[in-house]
Amino acid sequence: MIAGRLPWLRLDRTGIAAVGAVLLLASGTLDATAAWRSIDAATILLLFGMMIVSAQFQLGGGYGRLTRWLAARPASPPRLLLELMLVVALSSALLTNDVVCLAIAPVLTDVAVRLRLDPVPFLLGLAAAANIGSAATLIGNPQNILIGQALHLPFAGYLLAGAVPAVVGSVLAWAILARAYRGRWQRELAVATEPDPPFDGWQTTKGLATLLLLMVLFVLEPAPRETLALAAAALLLCSRRLQSRHLFAEIDWQLLLLFAALFVVNHAFAAKGHAARGFAWLAEHGVDVNDGATLFGTAVVGSNLVSNVPLTMLLLPATQHPQAGAILALATTLAGNLLLVGSIANLIVIGIAERLGVAPRQRSWFWEHARTGVPITLVTLLVAGAWLLLLA
Repeated sequence: MIAGRLPWLRLDRTGIAAVGAVLLLASGTLDATAAWRSIDAATILLLFGMMIVSAQFQLGGGYGRLTRWLAARPASPPRLLLELMLVVALSSALLTNDVVCLAIAPVLTDVAVRLRLDPVPFLLGLAAAANIGSAATLIGNPQNILIGQALHLPFAGYLLAGAVPAVVGSVLAWAILARAYRGRWQRELAVATEPDPPFDGWQTTKGLATLLLLMVLFVLEPAPRETLALAAAALLLCSRRLQSRHLFAEIDWQLLLLFAALFVVNHAFAAKGHAARGFAWLAEHGVDVNDGATLFGTAVVGSNLVSNVPLTMLLLPATQHPQAGAILALATTLAGNLLLVGSIANLIVIGIAERLGVAPRQRSWFWEHARTGVPITLVTLLVAGAWLLLLA
């Protein structure tokens, strides 16, 4: 899981987790019933429902239309970057950040090239804002969905903890990027372009209305969040023009499989007592995850070693800190900006940039990202830590 692949095999993190779960079953460590019961269906279903809502915007062409509308307005490059990052942060707070990056990155690259601007700072801003903005809510990214479901956190209650670091962090991230690329905005490039999904005003409006209603219901909580998300998905699937198979094609089935497999592996790890013994050993050596500062630091470091989702699954049952939910959600999410491999959103954006032929001027993508990613991470974590102390 740390390496992301196995030597000599074309096996990624999802494949590794799935093989691990199968080996636990084959070895008799878990039986099929225990493995099935270990999967948190509510988390999987909530994630699935939100993926359908995100797919509605993607297929309706809403992301592309919004990006081109921003670029068409008269604005200097720094102002365009700020407006883009704020819009991306808001979108990522309400929808899955990975989907937002997947939809906007190719359109943004084409827009920057047409305006004779360097796409690199805008793509880095896209990834940073998607990560930071997704920390604002309990539906912004997979680990926040998991945390909210596991700890039964109120949607509105967490919003108080997550929104302020997300807004302040987005502005500070913009300031760091604007300073880093000051005087270096212009660039002539010839890159491949990809056509936008055709814009459908009705489908986009339908998706937006459903999302707004869903947000209101999340705050009022008339029913469990997974039930509300599934109801929204069912509403969107009932369409006379948009075929359901097209919506299903946009679902990240690998992510759902990764979650299911990790639930099985983590359950076996805990059931055999390995997790309890490991955390007891850490506590004896001064690393007690029931301490807020220690939990915050462990989440930051661990997210860049193991990846945020498996780390969150491991830490959730081990800590009893009253702010555990907010600490884990903010720390694991904001830590994703530290290194290029720290979040899937980063990898999606850079993967699209490489496919289109975009490269930094002098550095590799890893070092170009680290040049601004490290200070962005440190500053946003500082803001989040200070805000959590004020709320304590």
